[in-house]
Amino acid sequence: MSKELLFEIGTEEIPAAFLTKAIKDIEEIAGKSLAEKRIPFAGIQVLATPRRLCLYIAELAEKQEDQTIEKMGPARKAAFDEKGNPSKAALGFAKGQGLDISQLETITTEKGEYLACRKTISGEPTAVLLPEILTKLVTSIPFRKSMRWANYELRFARPIHWILALYGGQIIPLQLEAVQSSDSSYGHRFLAPNSFAVKDFADYKEKTRQYFVIVDPAQRKKIILEEAQKAAAEVGGKIFCTDDLLETVTFIVEYPVIVRGSFDQEFLEVPKEVLITTMISHQKYFPVTDNAGKLLPHFIAVSNTKARDLSVVARGNEKVLRARLADARFFFEEDQKIPLEKRLEALKKVVFHKLLGTSYDKVMRFRKLAAVIAAKVNPSVKESVDRTALLAKADLETQMVGEFSELQGIMGREYARLSGETPVVAQAIYEHYLPIAAGGDLPQTDEGAIVGIADKIDTITGFFGVGLPPTGTADPYALRRQALGVINIILTKRYPLPLDFLIDESLKLLDNSLKKTAAEIKKDIREFFAGRYSNQLIAQGFAYDTVDAVLAGGLTDLVVASEKIKALQAFRTDPEFEPISIAFKRVDNILKDFRNPIVDTALFVTDAERNLYSAANEIKKQITGGIEKNDYNLALKEMAGLRPPVDAFFAGVMVMDKDEKVRFNRLSLLAEISATFHKIADFSKIVTAG
Repeated sequence: MSKELLFEIGTEEIPAAFLTKAIKDIEEIAGKSLAEKRIPFAGIQVLATPRRLCLYIAELAEKQEDQTIEKMGPARKAAFDEKGNPSKAALGFAKGQGLDISQLETITTEKGEYLACRKTISGEPTAVLLPEILTKLVTSIPFRKSMRWANYELRFARPIHWILALYGGQIIPLQLEAVQSSDSSYGHRFLAPNSFAVKDFADYKEKTRQYFVIVDPAQRKKIILEEAQKAAAEVGGKIFCTDDLLETVTFIVEYPVIVRGSFDQEFLEVPKEVLITTMISHQKYFPVTDNAGKLLPHFIAVSNTKARDLSVVARGNEKVLRARLADARFFFEEDQKIPLEKRLEALKKVVFHKLLGTSYDKVMRFRKLAAVIAAKVNPSVKESVDRTALLAKADLETQMVGEFSELQGIMGREYARLSGETPVVAQAIYEHYLPIAAGGDLPQTDEGAIVGIADKIDTITGFFGVGLPPTGTADPYALRRQALGVINIILTKRYPLPLDFLIDESLKLLDNSLKKTAAEIKKDIREFFAGRYSNQLIAQGFAYDTVDAVLAGGLTDLVVASEKIKALQAFRTDPEFEPISIAFKRVDNILKDFRNPIVDTALFVTDAERNLYSAANEIKKQITGGIEKNDYNLALKEMAGLRPPVDAFFAGVMVMDKDEKVRFNRLSLLAEISATFHKIADFSKIVTAG
């Protein structure tokens, strides 16, 4: 038999940012606890509002599963004497288990026969175990911040006011500090603040709705989206919605009510991004745009109460937003009084990092690096790259970016346009920050791409250089994201930019700050990039051993590595892939620690040696030609032609011949072949059946 569990923790308002993770954590903790206690169940659902966390478990078994425990005793040969009488060891083991010697079993293991006993422990009733399980659950939720209240020892995200705990309709008796469990919950704080009793989960969902609480966040989200879109459509627009904003407003209300407001047209003279950021960051409003994305003078707010007159609520929101927009307009107008270039001096007073100097120092470093990169990939943009790099961080000292850090780059672009910079420089100032998030937009201009690479490489090399690389899950300087940014910009732009070149040039500019030798730092950074690139490729569906095989040769040219990986992944579907991989792996296994090959054709003894040498030389030309054209598909197909002569060689030739010269010559022949296919991949990394 099984019954449902309904458990609700009623609290003061928990911050919206805590709740998405809390839902996942509660589900994980509850599932793990029940598994450890051997209590079967059909499913778990966790719901949340700002004032409640609700756990529902369907078909929770009425008792633990019985457990059979097996304990090993002494070896059988030590447990009985020659006449079959039990030894002291056997008798002691039986007594320790509370059994008669006749109840012990003999179990055969790899080490021989042993005495053993099996005990079946009956499961306890679930109702008896639930108070401990649920109490532990409450105290185990890992909120980013927790608090104590009154004089209690319990810590939680916010003070707990009630506990609803039912199993099969019966109250589970438990107490958290002064709060005793019951069969009651509470309604909306303002619209229906009274308590109400519930019988089960279905009754709970119905009653909470009657008491103006939409307990399921998915339902709240659906209501918000549909009603907000409807309100925006009434003024000829649609909502500007981000996942983060929708998630936040979903978890700041229990009963969503949509309110549409407006603001003065004159504010539309301020850049769109400023208005949108003001509405979202400060007020959690949905901006409204037309179908072309142009901002309209309207917004959608989500209220947590059903007012008698929504126009009054709208006017209140409009008043608050008007003050915010007025501030933003003031910042925008004041910032324009100082040209971007004149703000560079202020960066000398801003510490980028105590071990890496000021923001001005950083700008001067990546400006030099950007010039070197531009000379290599597109010399024609060198002047605009230099101007972009010089002004790239100037907006950090503006009032607008001081208020909204997420507008860095955006305001740099706007102020650059207004101060007469060329359109490409203005756009590149914005683009050099891209991508802002994983999978985000990449720079379109060469100027933005080059300065972005220079900035990111300087940051990565700098923090590795002063001994502050990412550790475990900790990455306070977002170096992983910046490395992926460099990788994806280079791949998208197909820049011939070896990582070694970038790292070397950046290290030169950091020489006085380095905590280790440049060679050691370079090695660490190369491994870091290889790890980031490998993870990205595997996430995109490439086989891990394909990636390992190509990257084993080092990650210098990202574009070349990418083409090799694509070609090798495609080659895996060829019937020749498995046998040629096995053959090449055999070659590498024989060549371990072999150095300085020299082939002397005069020392060939068999036709198999001569045929392999001849085929290898001919195919090597084709492979080299394919590699020079970056046609790795062709190179791999040509490489497959080596399998028959390689197989014939191993079938008819004793590589490790007694004659030292013959042996060395045969190993040299294999080494030359190995060097050829290692130009594409290390096939020893490929997982094969053979």
